[in-house]
Amino acid sequence: MTINPSPFRSVDGVTYIDIRLSRIQQLFNSFDPAPFNEKDIDKDAEAYIVGSMRELPPSTNVRLAIHLPPDQAEETARMEPGEAIRNYFSYRLWVERESLREVLSNGWISLAIGLIFLIFCVTVREIILSLQPEPSMLIEVIAEGALISGWVAMWRPIQTFLYDWRPIRRRCAILERLAAIDVDIMAESRPGPF
Repeated sequence: MTINPSPFRSVDGVTYIDIRLSRIQQLFNSFDPAPFNEKDIDKDAEAYIVGSMRELPPSTNVRLAIHLPPDQAEETARMEPGEAIRNYFSYRLWVERESLREVLSNGWISLAIGLIFLIFCVTVREIILSLQPEPSMLIEVIAEGALISGWVAMWRPIQTFLYDWRPIRRRCAILERLAAIDVDIMAESRPGPF
């Protein structure tokens, strides 16, 4: 018994993401009235393609292979589905980049608000502690509460700049590769779902 260590097919240094269909329209959203080269890809197909790309190292030479029945393959090749697929992933890349810009923009705004609030809280703490030479325990608790509140306000910008942007950037890298992917149409007698 032989176990294939990879679910992908590799030929001459090229790794293929294989999709088996009975007709090319299965790959696209049937409710999208746009012309063929501007259609949205079906959500399940997109999840499969993006998930497959996510599993491959960034340096992998990848192509998308669409397997269709012989009568569908010839007609489909003339329709240039590769252009439609690249158009779709180019659009998705633009959306993700806009999302990244928004996250970073909100991060800068959160940072400005957080810093102003932190300065305010530190100032309040210093004023409270300066009111009495020997502050009571209640005054110390209020003063420390003000300081803690200031630092808690900094959590959101810190989270944004340390963590929130990374998954979006990773999706952008995957979509960037898919926006330039080569697509092969292959005639195959046993069609099926992805």
